[in-house]
Amino acid sequence: MVNGEELKIFCGSANRELAVAIADYVGVPLGQCEVSRFSDGEIAISIRESVRGTNSFLIQPLCGPINDSIMELLIIVDALNRASVKSLNVVVPYYAYARQDRKTRARDPITAKLLADLITAAGADRVVAMDLHAGQIQGFFNIPLDHLTALPILSKYFKQKDIKNGVVVSPDLGGVTRARDLANRLGLPIAIIEKKRPAPNQSEIMNIIGEVEGKTAIFIDDMIDTAGTITLGADALIREGAAEVYACCTHAVFSGPALKRLSDSKIKEVVYTNTIPVDKGMLKGLRDCFKALSVAPLIGEAIVRIHDKRSVSELF
Repeated sequence: MVNGEELKIFCGSANRELAVAIADYVGVPLGQCEVSRFSDGEIAISIRESVRGTNSFLIQPLCGPINDSIMELLIIVDALNRASVKSLNVVVPYYAYARQDRKTRARDPITAKLLADLITAAGADRVVAMDLHAGQIQGFFNIPLDHLTALPILSKYFKQKDIKNGVVVSPDLGGVTRARDLANRLGLPIAIIEKKRPAPNQSEIMNIIGEVEGKTAIFIDDMIDTAGTITLGADALIREGAAEVYACCTHAVFSGPALKRLSDSKIKEVVYTNTIPVDKGMLKGLRDCFKALSVAPLIGEAIVRIHDKRSVSELF
């Protein structure tokens, strides 16, 4: 209890394991929220405890099945608001539709803004997101947004490896800021992959900007989807003389052929966080090169600080 406000944490079905770990860190039981389906596939939500006057947090990454996860989030937000919560904070570890954040051609939608409008219209008072695909998405919300990053977790992991002759690699020009941040934390230089995209989920490596010969390369991106860019980039780095290649990301989307591509690639280790659940059964029969790190303590600490009305930026 802070200023008479009780903290409650709820979740949908997208990543219950992460929600349980966050609730354990905060020290509160996970709220009773039942998610079911009508026979025609419509989502039914039932909040099984009183939330009147509480400061409630809803944890729901918008991962596959993506559209079901979005509808679950919107319906739970509506249910909690109608149950008279005092404030409702939506925690979205993975924000879907973020790659359509601007118009690149005539008549393109801007789905990142559309999704922000839906969450706001549903009744969220605050949003907590992690490693958005594009920083400007923060400006799509007309409510407070706390933008977390997994860089402290990823950098701590690679510091333990004590890499001396290394280089942090950005897979494109748009990821330079993220690569520079990790490089500064590790005390390493950066390199950049210049690429072009003939079509969505396709990429062609053009050039490598920076010195990689004889170095341990650490690829960093916000997400790995089909793994085409990462695996092609690893091949290019090895051709240019890199000693070995690691890959790390916040969001392990791993769609389509991603897992097999990564397993068959020249990447020594793929490091990712658990913002999106990865079915361990899908890793069976693949090379033992996948390493998951938990963001539960980071998100849990952010929730405690928001509830206590303290700064979240101090976490970084």
